[in-house]
Amino acid sequence: MNQNFAINIIGERINPGFKSTKALFDNSDLPGIQALAVKQAEAGATYLNVNIGARALTDAGFMVDCIKAIQDVVDLPLSFDFPSLAVQRVCFEAYDLDKAKGRLPLVNSITEHRWDLMDLAKDYKFKVVLMASERVEEIDGVKVAKGNKTADEIYGTARRSALRLCADYGMTMDDIYLDMSVSAIIADTEALNRNTLDAIIRVGADPELKGIHMMGGLSNIGQQLPPKAVDGSDLKHSLECAFLSMAVPHGFDTVLGTPWRGYQPLPDDHYVLQTYRNFLDATGSNALRAVRKFYRA
Repeated sequence: MNQNFAINIIGERINPGFKSTKALFDNSDLPGIQALAVKQAEAGATYLNVNIGARALTDAGFMVDCIKAIQDVVDLPLSFDFPSLAVQRVCFEAYDLDKAKGRLPLVNSITEHRWDLMDLAKDYKFKVVLMASERVEEIDGVKVAKGNKTADEIYGTARRSALRLCADYGMTMDDIYLDMSVSAIIADTEALNRNTLDAIIRVGADPELKGIHMMGGLSNIGQQLPPKAVDGSDLKHSLECAFLSMAVPHGFDTVLGTPWRGYQPLPDDHYVLQTYRNFLDATGSNALRAVRKFYRA
């Protein structure tokens, strides 16, 4: 648990999206992967996300070796981050529940369009990351995935899918982590950030969803922005904390992120928090002008 914020951290670093981690995978460096797992655990992670990229589809043995190596050095539960049912099965067979102190792994992630991963429930017990950013619509008799943009779409998908997991698979709300999908602000002219926050408020206020977890990866929010805000602060980190300052009071309790980032609430008079609030009220070209105020006086 992060000491500065009442949030849980799913450690994101065992992922080839990080160059240093990709080098570990390329070299099959299991001791290096173990060291990365320990570093995240010691920094306060409550889960470790595991994603070895495309190699998981062609080298099941290495996938198993990674999971066993990680569980040899940390007792945290793991999050298996693969859209493939076959890969998830490999992960579950390798996972040692006793080494995780009986704590269930996370399946990351399912969507209405990728519901086949729930076939795992026939053989295993687990918790799930449920994407609220995508719904299914039937067009001319064909089910099609559609991205959610409005608060109604995000909230509706989250509610519908969460209740389905409970009714059809016996899950509790505590078993479900709703990924609310935080967007980059750099070109957000359609109020995507505002709509995500509005959906978080609605989920948090829904009595039928009481106890559900809300989460997201925050690394996108400051994408392509300068490193420093006009007040001299780390702009990307301050934006992440600004989002959390507004979302955590409504039940957003989990971050897929780097445990040593030091997430903390911002004071009401913090420049980036004030500017972010102004940005949320803008759309179109006004939103683009509001973005410039983060780094240009």
